[in-house]
Amino acid sequence: MSENRRIVFLDYLRVVACFMVMVVHACECFYFGGDGGLHYDSAGDAFWATWIDSAVRACVPLFVIASSYLLFPVTKPTGEFFRRRLVRVVVPFVIWCALYVWRFDGKPVDCLFNFPMATGGHLWFVPMLLGLYLLMPLLSPWAEKASEKEVRGWLIVWFFTTTFPFLRKLCGMFCGAPSYGVTPYLYGECPWNEFGTFQFVSGFFGYLLLGLYFRKFVPTLSWRKTLAIAVPLWIVGYAIVGSLYYFRIPGGGVFPVSDTYAKVVDLEMSWMFCSTGVALTVIAYFLVLRKFAFSGWFYARVIRPLSAASYGTYLMHIMVLVVLSERLKGSLPAPVAIAGIAAGTFAVSSVVSMILRKIPLVGKWICG
Repeated sequence: MSENRRIVFLDYLRVVACFMVMVVHACECFYFGGDGGLHYDSAGDAFWATWIDSAVRACVPLFVIASSYLLFPVTKPTGEFFRRRLVRVVVPFVIWCALYVWRFDGKPVDCLFNFPMATGGHLWFVPMLLGLYLLMPLLSPWAEKASEKEVRGWLIVWFFTTTFPFLRKLCGMFCGAPSYGVTPYLYGECPWNEFGTFQFVSGFFGYLLLGLYFRKFVPTLSWRKTLAIAVPLWIVGYAIVGSLYYFRIPGGGVFPVSDTYAKVVDLEMSWMFCSTGVALTVIAYFLVLRKFAFSGWFYARVIRPLSAASYGTYLMHIMVLVVLSERLKGSLPAPVAIAGIAAGTFAVSSVVSMILRKIPLVGKWICG
């Protein structure tokens, strides 16, 4: 993007969202046991990990909205659009998959079918984003001419689907055991059909629409109006995200707590990126970050370089976080340790990413 067309607030958004990712993964150090199951050493760890993590679950959706705001609807020929994504997204992803497999003794063959779990799981984001890129050219003709009423209508449908994690839980509680398997099925889903009624208008598709909606139909608001909308949305969303996790931690208040990985998944119901509470906090954060249009020295020397390096920062950060967590967890109070792990990981990964990107010819192939 040329200098005079750069959307300044998106650089602030990327930096904030990237740091939020580091905080999420720093919190994970306090509730994942060595076997991958749930483990809390103390009530303090449970309290701080829950409420800090709940505040930053908007991180990944913010990245999706940024991509949508910038790229959707697609204005370039489809082939050119995909070629640019290949260079900037796919190639660095493949390189870092290989590095993680090497570093953590993963199985190279895994990469043929999915992101390698040796990464700690964080690279799931890239295939999801690539899926949205595949969708963008297909939907762009509609997006170019869609009215505000149309987009708002689809967003209402999508917002209903953010309740599905909770509806599945209610279905299991009040409708008895599911007819098939373990997971309750909704609206046409069954073992021989995973594509239910709302399959194609749910998930991260909604954040793609939100980016379009904000760019086309929502002008930048005053600080007073921004906060009048954002603060209530964030409070309600944060309460949903945090309380539905914290008050379901097993053990009845007796620590340490240990349980299976399945319990971790169950607890994270309200932390799912496409769940209702998270969606509300995403909108709140976006409205506030949209006001960050300061383009002076700090932006030019700090924010913009960090934003440009953010994809590389994301790709590599688990390698740094693992080392820092081993040193800081247990030696400092939980909130201080979480802050230290996140800040240290962000700083080191960002600097390394910025250095790698300066390597002539190959730097952007490594870090995007």
